[in-house]
Amino acid sequence: MVKYSDDELDTLFAALSDRTRRHVLESLAGGGDQAVSELATAHDMSLPGFMKHLRVLEDAGLIGRSKEGRVVSCELSAAPMKEASVWMSRYEKFWTEKLDSLARYLYQQEELQTWKDPSFRNKPGSGKDPSSQSTGTTRSRRKKSGARGPTRKR
Repeated sequence: MVKYSDDELDTLFAALSDRTRRHVLESLAGGGDQAVSELATAHDMSLPGFMKHLRVLEDAGLIGRSKEGRVVSCELSAAPMKEASVWMSRYEKFWTEKLDSLARYLYQQEELQTWKDPSFRNKPGSGKDPSSQSTGTTRSRRKKSGARGPTRKR
């Protein structure tokens, strides 16, 4: 794995922070090499302004330019994005663990609430509806005997 410096990551994230530059990268990802004039027509800006965006992408190593005659073409070079992806995946793991922990906590709180509040168990949708929807009959339980009898002294 190639190690990039913090300055290279800063440059990469700065390049990716602009919507126009992200759209250029998407266009290049879908169609391979494209002429600068083709890329520029999709954006409502002057050609010199668009060329500045291309320069930022090129400085970040995200595109390569080639010239054939009078036509300048650009191609995507996605290798620098791999390091950004590795950097972000560390934080994805961190946040996934935190969100899983939060989900477990909320589930536990919901279970505690269910057991503490008996009226919650009998609410519709709680899965504990006391009235049965069946039409069948059930036998009544036999009643237990009366009070406890006298005990022997030892």
